[in-house]
Amino acid sequence: MTSMFSRTQRLIAVTALALSGAAFAGGNHAGGHGHDDGESAIGKAGVAAKVNRTITVEMSDAMRYTPSDIQVKQGETVRFIVKNNGKVKHELSLGTEKELLEHLEQMKKFPDMEHDEPSKISLAPGKQGEIIWQFTKAGAVNFACLMPGHYEAGMKGAVKVAKK
Repeated sequence: MTSMFSRTQRLIAVTALALSGAAFAGGNHAGGHGHDDGESAIGKAGVAAKVNRTITVEMSDAMRYTPSDIQVKQGETVRFIVKNNGKVKHELSLGTEKELLEHLEQMKKFPDMEHDEPSKISLAPGKQGEIIWQFTKAGAVNFACLMPGHYEAGMKGAVKVAKK
């Protein structure tokens, strides 16, 4: 039993090192991510009590989101009800184009990766979930399905955040 525990410890250590290497490979995150207050380049996790609007986004095996172009106002907190109407697993990941492309490379290496970030949701066929997000900065926020092959097939969209 002790040797099994040691093997588990080694596996955890190796996994942690591999993941930390992947995180470092992404470069320096000091460029305005503002992690201290939970805010990133695309906004921050929203608070359910402060939701201004609910938007339903459907995902399909045609590798499309409906809608794929969404309009919000700077400062708005949106509850996205995300529905997987397909027969395969899909996800919705909010991010900058650069962040999404970096995450896409990670998903190619680890296709069964589970997400616990507030800006991402993976859903099994027929399931639904939600993302509550506050859009604190004007500009474009991208979203995409980063399951292998889905992004390449065109499963992406954008949230256009209008200045206050």
